[in-house]
Amino acid sequence: MRQFVIVGHEVPTTPEISLDDLPGAGRLDVLCRCVNSAFFLSHDIREEVRVHLVLSDEYVIRFEGSELRHLRPDERSTGALIRGALDAREEAIGAMEANPSPGVYIGKGDFESTVEAAAADGTLVELHEDGDPVVDVEPPANPVFVLSDHHDFTDEEAELLSEHADERVSVGPHALHADHAITVANNYLDTDGFEYY
Repeated sequence: MRQFVIVGHEVPTTPEISLDDLPGAGRLDVLCRCVNSAFFLSHDIREEVRVHLVLSDEYVIRFEGSELRHLRPDERSTGALIRGALDAREEAIGAMEANPSPGVYIGKGDFESTVEAAAADGTLVELHEDGDPVVDVEPPANPVFVLSDHHDFTDEEAELLSEHADERVSVGPHALHADHAITVANNYLDTDGFEYY
């Protein structure tokens, strides 16, 4: 299993989101592209992937590749799944998640609880432009990649990652968009650390 935790710092936590203006919804377009990059292959979906979107430290939307049925390779349809999850947020009570669509779950949660839970499942890898070159790091068996949206991690998030992350990795010599970093991370795992193609 490979997991991606993406922080959305300004994404609304209510369903009043216009699918015609995803950038105006706290740069929800960035998160939609991250979801698509995590899952899509040509004419297929990666079933061994799990994505956690942490929205404004209030809700976490979880996508399970093995269960997804209505994900399409465009930002608008991914935004519709996220909006649908937010519409079902009141059904998430306590630790119980709501499941508004196959493979899409929403629950109450924040960055700290998400990182701690994910770290218990695998090797926590912070994707950061100032990290160690990915080519110098052995691919972990159950990686949990953590990255931020168009903003840097807050001081509190960075401190939490410094405590919990097993690795801090850069996927290239230049800063990349979050969705592009996910594509490189997937290729790094697919090729066992760029060892074979």
